[in-house]
Amino acid sequence: MQNQDMRYFLYARKSTDEPDRQILSIEAQLTELREYAKKEGLIIAREFIESKTAKEPGREIFNDMIASIEAGKAQGIIAWHPDRLARNSIDGGLVVYLVDTGKITALKFPTFWFDPTPQGKFMLSIAFGQSKYYVDNLSENIRRGFRQKLRNGIWPCCAPLGYLNDKNTRTIYPDKDRAVFIRKTFELYSTGDYPLAEVRRIMNEVGLKGRHTTLSVGNYQYMLKNPVYYGLIRYKGELYEGKHEPIITKDLFDRCQAVMLRKSKPKGPRLKPYTYRGVFHCSTCGCFITTETQKAHNYLRCTKRKGPCDEPFVREEVIEAQIKGELKSVSLPPALANGLILMAEQERAASAQAGEKAAQNLRGGIDILTKKMNALLDMTLSGQITQDEYAQKKRSFIADKMEIEMKLAAFARQGANRFEPEIEFYREAAQSRN
Repeated sequence: MQNQDMRYFLYARKSTDEPDRQILSIEAQLTELREYAKKEGLIIAREFIESKTAKEPGREIFNDMIASIEAGKAQGIIAWHPDRLARNSIDGGLVVYLVDTGKITALKFPTFWFDPTPQGKFMLSIAFGQSKYYVDNLSENIRRGFRQKLRNGIWPCCAPLGYLNDKNTRTIYPDKDRAVFIRKTFELYSTGDYPLAEVRRIMNEVGLKGRHTTLSVGNYQYMLKNPVYYGLIRYKGELYEGKHEPIITKDLFDRCQAVMLRKSKPKGPRLKPYTYRGVFHCSTCGCFITTETQKAHNYLRCTKRKGPCDEPFVREEVIEAQIKGELKSVSLPPALANGLILMAEQERAASAQAGEKAAQNLRGGIDILTKKMNALLDMTLSGQITQDEYAQKKRSFIADKMEIEMKLAAFARQGANRFEPEIEFYREAAQSRN
């Protein structure tokens, strides 16, 4: 028979990070526990409901309940199972200690037997220990799965903005609706003409959004510094080669990092970009010729840094006409231009052969770096170098390997097309005579 004066606290808990679907929802726990208390004739003094993990101490509601028990407001607890009370050694030990000191005289669980005897406390300690083991083992399994995914080049969690998770292959792939915006964000910022706030305004207006909200300046800064977009995975400070499809090139990523570094430094006054600023010197005093805008027209004038100068303002259109006249005087005769074009085409053919040899050398460089990374891992496992040294050297090797792969990709895209601008220059130089 139960002591009619004994009062119980009802405690129900379930957190969103608990993957065990067999654990009842809070509503189901409350229903079951209320019926259980009624059936057993237990007096419920108060109900405590918490939606927080018990794998670490510090639950506010649980602590409030324990404080109330220590104050004598109840002598027992009703819960679905001991793991609802604690999944860590501190809270579990506290419950056992309160039983030892007589603050708690009864613990009632529909799914677990408990009696305040040495045997009962021993079984309760085992139940708390099993709950902690389950949490520890689950965490280690998750970490081990993450490490294996990273070694396989697979993004280990929810896809970053611009990518989607493939539920079948457990990999990520570019989000066709957002990838174009991600690429445009990097392209805008790499010019150096747009601060982060302006990049945010432009891209938010054209429709780039997060999954649930608009993106902040901090979101854009994080995006621009994330190497996942050019094919690497950064996890806890270490880089891994990703097998996902890149959205941008490493060259574009590096240009953005250079802009970000430059913008982080103190800035002086910014000059308006004029075509001929700093190109010419005054023929009278030798000072630089500068440009300024007056009434929607650009004018060139002497800076007069050395003293007074009588040279007048000249409109930019007049200077351009003079430059075109000078260019005509140095244009190429058609016969000479055709000869230079022929030489360039012959050089292009020879370069194609040399390019294939260079590409082969690059592929050999990738093989060497791969062997070095494997040897580096062996040195780490044998204790020859520390984990920090391994991470630092591996980061360098991966960056070098990615650089070589980008060069190979550039060979495949461009081939011998680098001669096209030279050939086009000769053609235009011949036409400038007209």
